Amino acid sequence: MCLVHEMAQSQQSFLKQEAGHLSREDKLLKMGDHRSNWRRVLGDNKLILITLSGVLLGVIIGFTFRPLGLSSDSLMLIAYPGELFMRVLKLMILPLVIASLISGSSSLNAKLNGKIALRTFVYFLTTSLLNAILGTSLALIIHPGNPTTDDAVQTDLLRDTPLSKTKTVSLMDSVLDLGRNIFPDNIFQAALQQAHTVYVPKETVGLAANSTELSQTSAPITSSSVNLVDWSESNVEWTRIVEYRSGTNSLGIVFFCLVFGTLLGTIGRKGYVVVQFFSAIFDVIMKMVTGVMWLTPIGISSVIAGKILSVDDIGFVMTQLAWFIFTIALGVFLYQWIILQAIYFVFIRKNPFRFYLGLVQPILTGFATASTAAALPLTFRCMNERLKIDSRITRFVLPIGCNINMDGTALFISVASIFIAQMSNMTLNVGQVVTVVLTSTAASMSSASIPSAALVLLLIALSAIDAPINNATLLFAIDWFVDRIRTTNNLLGDCYAAAVVEHLSRNELKISDIDAYYKDDDITSDDQCEQDANGKRKLSFPNSVILNVEVSTPVSNT
Repeated sequence: MCLVHEMAQSQQSFLKQEAGHLSREDKLLKMGDHRSNWRRVLGDNKLILITLSGVLLGVIIGFTFRPLGLSSDSLMLIAYPGELFMRVLKLMILPLVIASLISGSSSLNAKLNGKIALRTFVYFLTTSLLNAILGTSLALIIHPGNPTTDDAVQTDLLRDTPLSKTKTVSLMDSVLDLGRNIFPDNIFQAALQQAHTVYVPKETVGLAANSTELSQTSAPITSSSVNLVDWSESNVEWTRIVEYRSGTNSLGIVFFCLVFGTLLGTIGRKGYVVVQFFSAIFDVIMKMVTGVMWLTPIGISSVIAGKILSVDDIGFVMTQLAWFIFTIALGVFLYQWIILQAIYFVFIRKNPFRFYLGLVQPILTGFATASTAAALPLTFRCMNERLKIDSRITRFVLPIGCNINMDGTALFISVASIFIAQMSNMTLNVGQVVTVVLTSTAASMSSASIPSAALVLLLIALSAIDAPINNATLLFAIDWFVDRIRTTNNLLGDCYAAAVVEHLSRNELKISDIDAYYKDDDITSDDQCEQDANGKRKLSFPNSVILNVEVSTPVSNT
C-alpha cells in the first residue's frame, strides 16, 4: 500500500510539473502574440506616430526658443524646412484635383454624377448651417465677449491694420464673385488668378481698369484688396469693378473638370485613353505623396515652431482672449465628437470612432498647415487605402469639399460675430441672431482661397448686424491658432461627407459596376472593331492592331 501511495504521489508531482511546463510555454506563446500584435499596430500606425511627434516637437521647440529672442534670420532658418514642405504639398494640389475629378466623374454616368453632386451639396449646406447654429448658441450661452477686452488687447500695432479704416462690401458682391469664379472665362487663367470685386473712386475707374488689364498679377494681396474699401474720405464716390488677384481659382477648375469628366464618360470607347491618362496621373501623384509623407515630421515641426516664434506677446493675447478661444475649441469638440459621430452612425450604422481614428494623420497635417487643400493628398491616401472608401466618391467629393465645405469657418464667423457684438455692449434681437446664422453659412460657402479668409468674411457678418468692424482687428492676434483648430473641422467634414454619400449611393455604384463590367467586355469584343476602306477589321483604339490570319487548305498536285 505504501508503494502504491508513493507511486501515486510521484505521478501527481510529475503531472503538476508537466502542467506547469506547458503553462509556461503557453504564456511565452501568448507573450509572443502580444508582442507581434503591438509590432503590427506600431507598423500600421508609424506614420501617425511620427506625425504626432512632429507636432509635439514643433510646440516644444517654439516655446523653448521664445525666451531667447532669436533674430529674424534665425526664425527664417527654423521655418525654412516647413516652407519647403508646404510648397511641395501645394505643388501637388492642382494636378491632384484635376486628375481626381476627371477620372472620378468619368467612371460614373451623368445621371449618377448628378445624384452624387446633389447629395454632396445638400450635405455641405446642412453641416455648415449646423456649425453656424452651434457657434451662435455657444456664444450666447458662454458670453465670451467682455467690453474691457477692447482696451486691453487693442495695441497700436492692431490699430494700424487696414481693417481700422475699412468697411466691407455687401454679401451680394461676395456671392457674385463666387459665380464669376465658378464660371471662369479662361481655364488657363483660372490656374493662376481668381476674380474679386473691389471699390475704387469713381474718377479713377478708367485708370484702375486699365491698370488691371495691363498688370493683373503684379499687385500683392492685402486685406484691403479682398472685399474691402478704404473709406477714410467720406465725400468720395465709390464704384465697384472686377479685378483679378493671384491665386488658383479652384472653384472654376472644379466645375470645368466635373463637366469635362462627366461628358468624357458619355462618349464610350473614344474617351477610354483619356480616362486612363488622368487615372495614371492620379496614381503617380499618390506615389509622390507616399514619398512626401516621410518628410512630414520635419516639415510639421518646422511650421509650428516658426509660427509660435513669430507671434508677439503670445501669453498676454491668449489670456485676454481665452474665453473666445475656449468657445471655438468647445464648438469644434462638440461637432467632431458628437455631431459628426451621430451623423455617421445614423446613416451608416457602424462604429464612427473607428472611422475618426483612421483620419488622425490628415487631421494632424491639417492642424499644422492650417490648410485643408495642403492636407488633401494625405486625406486621399487615408480614405482610399486605410478606410476603403470608394475612390470614385472620394475623387468627386474631397476636391469639392476643399473649396466649398467650410464647417469650421461657419462656426468661427458665428462665434466671432456674437463675440464682437457682446464686446461692444450690443444687445442682439432674434432677427439679428438669425441673420448671423444665415450670413455665416452663406459666407463660409463663398470662402476665398487665401490665408485667414475667415477674417475677411467676418466683416460681412458684422456689417449685416451693424456691429463695429474695427473690433475685428482683435482677432488678428490669435487667428494663426484658431485657424488651425477650425481647419480640422473643415477636413473632417469633407471626409464624413464622402462616407455618407458613398453609403447613400451604394445601389447606384453597384449598377455602375455592372455597366462598367459589360462595357469592358464590349471593348474587347469583335463588335468594337471597325472596318477600313479595304474591308479589313481594325480596332478603334490607337496603337492597336488586329491580325487577320487566313487559313487555307493545301492543294494537292494530283
